[in-house]
Amino acid sequence: MQDLEGKTALVTGGAGGIGLALARTLLAEGMQVVITDVDTEALASAEAALQGSNTQLLALKLDVTDRAGFAKVAQAVSERFGNLHLLCNNAGVYRGGTLDKVTYEDWDWVMGVNVGGVVNGLQTFVEGMRDHGEGAHIVNTASMAGINASPGLGVYNTSKFAVVGMSEALRQDMAPHNIGVSVLCPGMVQTRILESERTRPEDFEVQDSQALAAAEAQSEAMHMAMGAAITPEEVAQVVVNGIKANEFYLFPHPEMKSFASARSEELLDSFGEADPAREAAQHEFMQSLLER
Repeated sequence: MQDLEGKTALVTGGAGGIGLALARTLLAEGMQVVITDVDTEALASAEAALQGSNTQLLALKLDVTDRAGFAKVAQAVSERFGNLHLLCNNAGVYRGGTLDKVTYEDWDWVMGVNVGGVVNGLQTFVEGMRDHGEGAHIVNTASMAGINASPGLGVYNTSKFAVVGMSEALRQDMAPHNIGVSVLCPGMVQTRILESERTRPEDFEVQDSQALAAAEAQSEAMHMAMGAAITPEEVAQVVVNGIKANEFYLFPHPEMKSFASARSEELLDSFGEADPAREAAQHEFMQSLLER
């Protein structure tokens, strides 16, 4: 998808942060853009901010854990703009705390949004994107927390590692259908991600004082790290460039390369010497999978 003009994009979590910056950048590329968000007040503000004389914009409320809601969004997109060409599964939430102090509610909420939201986006739109045959692209927002784990981020790490793995598999599955796939892995960005609790549903409220204290302690550290954050607009431009170049891994923070390198080296150093015959058989098996 080197030429985005006139095509249709959907951005979940599009009312703020990376999603809003991405919507603005895609509109500037001449795309028809649909933004969704669970925060109705932020959605209304984003819609007003993005409107312009030549703007092709649709703003819809959506909780990405709501599959029926996704179906309604899909119908609205089809009726307004026709085929979808770019799907940005961007909505996400954050919860900190060491894994000995988090709760079931933390796990269910974060995994439901960060992983389930991507699953729901794919299940809703990928078949149609494949079948219309006009070419398409999918961007899943993960994080550097999906590449390197950190103390106090276990729940968030788990969700973002899952998105990276899902995206790696999706890339291979979609390659025969002229659908590109990218996974976005930013570090700290100037967004409201650390205020995620504002959208936590009542069903997932935490009463455990130990868990609340652990989350608060982690939040203080994360707010300090936010001082070195980059702007959402910088991230959005990395995404658009990556879509046009059909790049898979999108890393807006090159200064974090050393952390990924250290993890990769540890992985590789942990392998023993391979038996040549077994190695050849394994390569043959993997090649057969790729050629299916």
